[in-house]
Amino acid sequence: MTQGPINRQLFTLAMPIMATSFIQMAYSLTDMAWVGRLGSESVAAVGAVGILTWMSGSIALLNKVGAEVSVGQSIGARSEEDARSFASHNITIALLISVCWGGLLFLFARPILNIFELKQHITDAAVTYLRIVSTGLPFVFLSAAFTGIYNAAGRSKIPFYISGTGLVMNILLDPLFIFGFGWGTVGAALATWLSEAMVFGIFVYKLRGKSAVLGGFSFLVRLKKKYTRRIFKLGLPVATLNTLFAFVNMFLSRTASEQGGHIGLMAFTTGGQIEAITWNTSQGFSTGLSTFIAQNYAAGQKSRVKQAWHTTLWMTGVFGSLCSLLFIFFGSEVFSIFVPEAEAYRVGGDFLRIDGYSQMFMILCVRRFCMKGAVHIVLQRFLHRSAVYICTGLRLSEDAVIFIPRCFMQTRVAVMGIVVENTDSVERLNTLLHEYGSYIIGRMGIPYRARNINIVSIAIDAPQDVISALSGKIGNLDGISVKTAYSNVQSDE
Repeated sequence: MTQGPINRQLFTLAMPIMATSFIQMAYSLTDMAWVGRLGSESVAAVGAVGILTWMSGSIALLNKVGAEVSVGQSIGARSEEDARSFASHNITIALLISVCWGGLLFLFARPILNIFELKQHITDAAVTYLRIVSTGLPFVFLSAAFTGIYNAAGRSKIPFYISGTGLVMNILLDPLFIFGFGWGTVGAALATWLSEAMVFGIFVYKLRGKSAVLGGFSFLVRLKKKYTRRIFKLGLPVATLNTLFAFVNMFLSRTASEQGGHIGLMAFTTGGQIEAITWNTSQGFSTGLSTFIAQNYAAGQKSRVKQAWHTTLWMTGVFGSLCSLLFIFFGSEVFSIFVPEAEAYRVGGDFLRIDGYSQMFMILCVRRFCMKGAVHIVLQRFLHRSAVYICTGLRLSEDAVIFIPRCFMQTRVAVMGIVVENTDSVERLNTLLHEYGSYIIGRMGIPYRARNINIVSIAIDAPQDVISALSGKIGNLDGISVKTAYSNVQSDE
């Protein structure tokens, strides 16, 4: 990804990622489409749980984004050992978080769903649905981490194929379980659970195969502070903002339920799922962009970073405008695909028409932040949304941070030990050290004439990604080897 046509590489990266996001979203849409044939009350039950599964997906972004950026930067810096360690740590952390969060939802399903103040039989159906899907959250969280690892390696087609297989299974099982066996919303939950379990199983099979990404790595490791802190620093802002966004939507959904009953809740949650088409597209392009930048920034290809940002901007803008036109002029028709009940798609159509005016702006969520010559991506979106039967609210993007701005990063003190065996590379080494001179505290060179080599020691105080980038560039020089030792000293930049 550090050479060749940028447009083609971005499109190749983004399309499978978008398709994977659509597939993950399609699980809920498929359930709603089939459950919609049971009536708006059943859709309201699934929709209430959908807010919580959305929140779960937001939390899972911690390790998806953490893997995409940390593994991607390690690959760009040609540090395969760090890439495998980051991959293992992301998987371990994802498992721990999913078990804790899934257990919480299972135990407190009823008190949580009572927030929506639905009729008792609708709440009962929602509680059963939530308890089933909560036991499958480890599959969801681990699959998200696996997806992030593949995206970082530039192999985004594999998660697409695997997730697509799970979606096909869900599409086949939904009508069988819901109508064939007569299980209703329980059948929809079981179909989703089995599909997610199969996706997880395929991921494990692929990662344990002969052509495993990164040459294979351990799934469970003892967590080390160095890697754990880095993952949380990269992924936590994204997960936090998305989770807060989900919390806001949970209480907006409660207001919709208060004012419009189950019809109001159904319109708000189902409309939100349909509207997710646009922001999933944005997320796909942004994720592809983050992977592209991680590798190119670490490789020092700053001009490619800038060009990639401009390309991503116009791609997302075109799609957002098309979605605006679709929702504004054909809102009711789109909604009726999922819930054919007349009152439901009339109200749902109003939701999509109102929401449609925001899509052309929401899709343009790519922003650029430059500091010290390094390009970092901050995706910000503030959107004024209207909902059926309720007042408008302020909306924050799920893509708020992909690359952490320098102002939120800490620097590390490290020492690089460099052995120069080829004197022809000395000039290029000095050029690199001059380029990173603002981060270098001091340097010392020792000529060892008996062995015809030179030993150089560099003390540096810089962000982790800068240190990794410099180490990777030095290691690529002919006849030069480098090792980096990190201190525990950190400071805000």
